[in-house]
Amino acid sequence: MSTSSKQLHLTAFMRPVSLHTGAWRYPGAYPDANFNLRHLKSFIQKLEAAKFDAFFMADHLAVLNMPVEALKRSHTVTSFEPFTLLSALSQVTEKIGLAATASTTYDEPYHIARRFASLDHLSNGRAAWNIVTTGNPESAKNFGLDEHVEHSERYKRAREFYDVVTGLWDSFADDAFVRDRETGTYFEPKKMHVLNHKGDELKVRGPLNIARPVQGWPVIVQAGQSEPGRQLAAETAEVVFCSPRDIDAAKALYADIKGRTVAAGRKPEHINILPAALVIIGDSAEDAQSKRLKLDSFVHYDSAIASLSISLGTDVSGLDPDGPLPTNLPETNASKTSRAGVEKLAADERLTVRQLAQRLGGYSGLAFVGTPETVADGFETWLREGAADGFTVTFPFLPQGLDDVVEKLVPELQRRGIFRQEYEGDTLREHFGLPRPENRFFA
Repeated sequence: MSTSSKQLHLTAFMRPVSLHTGAWRYPGAYPDANFNLRHLKSFIQKLEAAKFDAFFMADHLAVLNMPVEALKRSHTVTSFEPFTLLSALSQVTEKIGLAATASTTYDEPYHIARRFASLDHLSNGRAAWNIVTTGNPESAKNFGLDEHVEHSERYKRAREFYDVVTGLWDSFADDAFVRDRETGTYFEPKKMHVLNHKGDELKVRGPLNIARPVQGWPVIVQAGQSEPGRQLAAETAEVVFCSPRDIDAAKALYADIKGRTVAAGRKPEHINILPAALVIIGDSAEDAQSKRLKLDSFVHYDSAIASLSISLGTDVSGLDPDGPLPTNLPETNASKTSRAGVEKLAADERLTVRQLAQRLGGYSGLAFVGTPETVADGFETWLREGAADGFTVTFPFLPQGLDDVVEKLVPELQRRGIFRQEYEGDTLREHFGLPRPENRFFA
């Protein structure tokens, strides 16, 4: 396969360290990898040596809403809070980006603006904000609410939230802090802007009590695939984390978001679409498939049926395991994209509830399973055919699954000329080829 002048971008999905339910039980895996700083430090340093764009942390604001018998089998029940961990990891790395998830539904703009500005300064310009509206209904109960905020309302708030946060990041001109010992002037008042935002959802005075971030704004990541999610991405995102099931769905999503980006008055090359992809590397195709089968064998049915319930937004543990998924499940306020995908999978492959649960209980998303050469073929095809600008790599088990990617797959991608040999600069914006935003209040 011929090489392309276009370069892949690779981020590593690291919270949880693996999306596969059986990962922590795999022989040789670190069972405590999600909550062990020594291991996480090792992981990020290996990823930086391999020139990954960023270390990406998802986040949950509630323990997963599943029965305790299933919950007790989950390796995601505990994990570090993203900002705390990434702040620590910023001090043991120099180049790799640090992407944290933060909710626009259950946090306030001033908090988010301040935390990300701090992380960007601590890391010398490597922070990224993954904007989420929070899909787990259980989160509401941890923030004084009995019911989850309605889907469209969450996205309406998110759009205004973005405007407020970026406005707060622009509170000071880049040269506002003169720190003139002779005159006793620390900063120039005329170079400070008071936001005084009063909108439909939010009221924030400002200014932010921290200097403008090194990158101007941390890189903006967006993780929604619904209709409002795609539009929010087109208007605001610079990286899109998504989960298409196959290359055809990915091409459609890619074209749609890029088209919306142009319609929003932005350049399509300023938004990078990085589907999540489980990567399992073997010495042969048979060896790679054997690893996956072994990995799936560690998924307990209690966890599997609980995962199905979460994806559908309703408890399905009482359904006939060997019957089809009913078509008249009750409507919920959970993620519509997730639910629609599960229902389509069940219908397309005529899976029983048990089969569907076992598929979801391990990892049912996009996967590249094979030798370094065949996985690289797949990556190159997606890049060349306009299905992705790169991938958000998820690992099957750690450390070995991560080591296989950085030691075997990355060199093959570099040999083909579709992945960097060295970082392009020092900031995450430089890695992605993104411009530094102009301050909207100061030329």
